[in-house]
Amino acid sequence: MGNILVSGLSGFVGINLKSYFANFGKQVRGYSLKSAVLPDLKDIDSIVHLAGKAHDLKNVSNPKEYYQVNFELTRDLYTAFLKSNVKKFIFISSVKASADIVEGVLLESDQPNPQTHYGKSKLMAEQFIQSQTLPDGKSYYILRPCMIHGPGNKGNLNLLFQFVSKGIPYPLAAFENKRSFLSVENLCFVIREIIEREDIPSGVYQVADDEALSTNELVRLIGKESKRTARLWKISPSLIKTLALLGDKFKLPLTTERLNKLVENYLVSNQKLRDVIQKDLPVAAREGIINTIRSFRTNSS
Repeated sequence: MGNILVSGLSGFVGINLKSYFANFGKQVRGYSLKSAVLPDLKDIDSIVHLAGKAHDLKNVSNPKEYYQVNFELTRDLYTAFLKSNVKKFIFISSVKASADIVEGVLLESDQPNPQTHYGKSKLMAEQFIQSQTLPDGKSYYILRPCMIHGPGNKGNLNLLFQFVSKGIPYPLAAFENKRSFLSVENLCFVIREIIEREDIPSGVYQVADDEALSTNELVRLIGKESKRTARLWKISPSLIKTLALLGDKFKLPLTTERLNKLVENYLVSNQKLRDVIQKDLPVAAREGIINTIRSFRTNSS
């Protein structure tokens, strides 16, 4: 494994990736997208492009920012990669570049149809990478992770933990769903496999844990790990959806987008990736979720 440049090293995934590689005696070099100058790539063997503008659930961001950060800066870094002696470029995209709503199970072969500026900007970056002629000896990997979680994560799982661990009833139990998650350790494992091996072909790969879980199962796991009895209330879904619409209008905590994040079905296949790696992911889905929950409990105590 040669020298690795990582953009977004100070973010959630970047911090975990740095720690993960340190366990194998490997240091990584960080690169900030805020720099007006592209990095020196002369002694770099692999680039992991993590940095980007995350999806804004409050919808207050300027849409242009998504394209400036997620597309234009990716384009510039990938162009520099093509002109350099760097061998591998790993772009961390998102399943949202493919679909916001999933019917059945999402596959890499599905026709992309993103509905948000976040998803559209990620897809634009993917399409630029795929449209360029790849010189001999170089490889690109577009990874589409689903919802990433792990110790230190401050996303929706943390919000759900804060809700349930205080004994507040979970009012969305009437919604039946299944969704895919991704332990950050599994993502780090995949990135390491790609960097270390020469037998993984360039392309687009979805990254997800092997097992999907329902939100009701998450609530029960949080209750168990918090040593509280999870209280699941089955309130009419139509009433909840009406309240979410009011949240959209009056900027309340529960919005339609947040509701969908919690109760939608979003199943992501990782079979293509598993077929090429030919190894089991190191962390089982439930194990990873429990590790994340325990980190929330530790930080809140």
